Amino acid sequence: MSLKSRVEVGSRSIISQRWAFLLCLGSFCAGMFFTSRMWTIPEPKGLARPTAPEGEKLSVVSEGCNSRILQEMEMKRETKDINKEAFKSQNSMETLDKTISYLEMELAAARITQESIRSGAPIPEDLRITESLGKRKYLMVVGINTAFSSRKRRDSVRATWMPQGDKRKKLEEEKGIIMRFVIGHSATSGGILDRAIEAEDRKHGDFLRLNHVEGYLELSAKTKTYFATALNLWDADFYVKVDDDVHVNIATLGETLARHRSKPRIYIGCMKSGPVLFQKGVRYHEPEHWKFGESGNRYFRHATGQLYAISNDLASYIAMNQDLLHKYANEDVSLGSWFIGLDVEHIDDRRLCCGTPPDCEWKAQAGNICVASFDWSCSGICKSAERIKEVHKRCGESENALWSATF
Repeated sequence: MSLKSRVEVGSRSIISQRWAFLLCLGSFCAGMFFTSRMWTIPEPKGLARPTAPEGEKLSVVSEGCNSRILQEMEMKRETKDINKEAFKSQNSMETLDKTISYLEMELAAARITQESIRSGAPIPEDLRITESLGKRKYLMVVGINTAFSSRKRRDSVRATWMPQGDKRKKLEEEKGIIMRFVIGHSATSGGILDRAIEAEDRKHGDFLRLNHVEGYLELSAKTKTYFATALNLWDADFYVKVDDDVHVNIATLGETLARHRSKPRIYIGCMKSGPVLFQKGVRYHEPEHWKFGESGNRYFRHATGQLYAISNDLASYIAMNQDLLHKYANEDVSLGSWFIGLDVEHIDDRRLCCGTPPDCEWKAQAGNICVASFDWSCSGICKSAERIKEVHKRCGESENALWSATF
């Protein structure tokens, strides 16, 4: 090959290398240009976006505000959190209180049933029905304290202020009021006295039989057993004890108790503080008079025994602690003593202890109808079997008052 030919070949080779370099450089620049415009760099994992409250803080800082604003915002958020927690705690406490009250009632019921089984006494039919169907809520249970010898008194009560038959059942269903004569059994269980009560109960169906031996000196024990048994059978707001020689206006009693329905630990009656009688042989003698200090001292305040009422929680307390509660000679004194040391509201309502006519009649004419009427001199209506119809005629509320009452 000639020299001229070699020079031309070398020249073409050199030109090709230059163009190749320029093309490579141009391709690199074009690639960088399109890469920077089209490719989005992904966010690093593990870095969270700021929340709305944090964004507000950053905005405040970026605007140059001082730290006091941040502290106020933080305090507001903490206050909201505290209020939420307090509300949750209050709801939890209310639920816990209701649960404890329910468990206490169930435990009391189980104890009464166990004692009945242990003593050989039959479990009342009402208890078996209640256990199988569950309890409904009643306004009040009115227990009328009676004795084996008081048949005439019971009949006089049935003929005046205590509804009978279907009306009594209607009273329970529509008004939530339970009414029963309360009696235990004789020392000779199954004897003639018990059989007479059983026959009377088959006719009227208005007795609450207690696992208790009747006797005047056992009234304190009977009172404990009554509250425990009634609590077991019926879940009521109030439990009332009244003697069978007292006249009662049921609608007025219900309206009176309903006003205290939302309050806890209510003990209502005619409060008194009589002398402690230490002389033997006198009525209402107190064998344990020495516990009340020197001679001539008086009892603590307590409701007179003719009629009084206690709320559900106090009845539960008695049922739970009946083996520990001391019995004094007089049952009204015993009941008052059981509440000493407890946070109990004593309500003194004098309409629960009006006198017989003309006292209760004058009050009724003035629009202040009495709840209960009796003679203080007899601790009940004197000769009540004969006179209670007169008292009812002059001092009793109308039958329509009971059915039209709202509790």
